[in-house]
Amino acid sequence: MIEPTKTPFYEKHLKHKGKMVDYSGWNLPVQFAGIIDEVLRVRRQAGLFDVSHMGEVMVRGPGALAFLQRVLTNDIAALRDNRIMYSPVCYPDGGTVDDILVYRYDGENYLMVVNAGNTRKDYDWFRENLTGDVTLENLSPQTAQLALQGPESLAILKAVTEAPVEGLKYYHFLPQARVAGVDCLVSRTGYTGEDGFELYCPEGEALKLWEGLWEAGEPRGLAPVGLGARDILRLEACLPLYGHELSPELSPLEAGLDRFVSFTKETAFIGREALLQRKAAGLRKKLAGIEMLERGIPREGYTIKAGEGEIGWVSSGTFSPTLNKNVALAFLDPREARVDREVSVVIRTREYPAKVVKIPFYRRG
Repeated sequence: MIEPTKTPFYEKHLKHKGKMVDYSGWNLPVQFAGIIDEVLRVRRQAGLFDVSHMGEVMVRGPGALAFLQRVLTNDIAALRDNRIMYSPVCYPDGGTVDDILVYRYDGENYLMVVNAGNTRKDYDWFRENLTGDVTLENLSPQTAQLALQGPESLAILKAVTEAPVEGLKYYHFLPQARVAGVDCLVSRTGYTGEDGFELYCPEGEALKLWEGLWEAGEPRGLAPVGLGARDILRLEACLPLYGHELSPELSPLEAGLDRFVSFTKETAFIGREALLQRKAAGLRKKLAGIEMLERGIPREGYTIKAGEGEIGWVSSGTFSPTLNKNVALAFLDPREARVDREVSVVIRTREYPAKVVKIPFYRRG
């Protein structure tokens, strides 16, 4: 049996009494003080997340832009230096390889940040489709990443850096910033629906970065946050999770990510024709929000009914501490996905009343 990989912060997690689990081959904390407490701490103060399991792939060369335009659905030509773009990656049949972030240093240097469980698969896919004067380098083994999220995140970060982080706009990044004495890439991004930052640094200096952020953040309510709270936070904000809202069977169109698919860019991306065909034929499912009207937590895979007929299934569901409600994302028959439509969720053998609601469930400010 292969032991899960430990991040540089493993001992810190144990010190804070993290409950460790195997997640996509990584030994990571699912919770510390408690999932609900951690969710509310991020919403009200700040949380520190170990996201070193994420993958990083560097794309270099004169052909970098042309390559990215072909393998990504979004229009990377619109991206400017020191900015970030979200994009799905599709198979020829329109199914989803992954959804990633692309950081542009300049026209010949880009960083792709990919989902942890997909790092090897994505890297192999990019290599298989490599064309032009381009090189790929998997930086994942030597890169550590922390996410600092919540209303106090800016104040905490300002306490440990002289870099101009206050003026950093959403989805912009500083390629080089000295943070707590460590050279980092700092981006104003996150996976929680809150203001916050993600910091990338060399693996060997990761503990120094953690300690600096922790010393500055503890007086401001900073708490370590695990995978459990991270999943609830992203679900409250209706951010897709690969394997739930996206998969080889689910396209970006069904997941409601049309705005990240450019059918008009000059380069035809992989999967373009298949997505156009799906769009023309009419999508058979649509991602929608569900709110339970009685007790009962909707979980992944639960059937959703309207009257006697099945109209879809839950892709992600949970109790929302922020809203004090049980909510879910679900794929529904588009004809049944109108807001306020009364439906039911089958939990074990009983049908629990629910309704279709607008998404996202939570929006900051």
